[in-house]
Amino acid sequence: MNKREMKVYKERLLLLRARLRGDVSAMADAALSKSRSEASGDLSSMPIHMADIGSDNYDQEFTLNMMQNEEDTLEMIEAALERIEEGIYGTCETCEYGIKKTRLNAIPYTPLCIDCASEIQG
Repeated sequence: MNKREMKVYKERLLLLRARLRGDVSAMADAALSKSRSEASGDLSSMPIHMADIGSDNYDQEFTLNMMQNEEDTLEMIEAALERIEEGIYGTCETCEYGIKKTRLNAIPYTPLCIDCASEIQG
């Protein structure tokens, strides 16, 4: 992959990283800083129904799981940016063959070609 192509992918990765950081920050604020009563404007901290507690816990756990997935993606983006700096971006970490551009366009932070990724997941 030439330097011009790597620059295009680097810009994509930087934009994706900035967007994900904003998403993670917003999710963290939503999940951790507000209780159900604050979010709904209730004057009482006592829920109306026991199911409300379960719903609140589910919502918070769901948001925290999404945050973890976003954090994992951010780590993969950082690793991809490092590969660009090292000049090895677009090379599969397992088989060391080139990753097809169609795959990099779909998942610009992927470290694996489709064959190696399928083998690992399969």
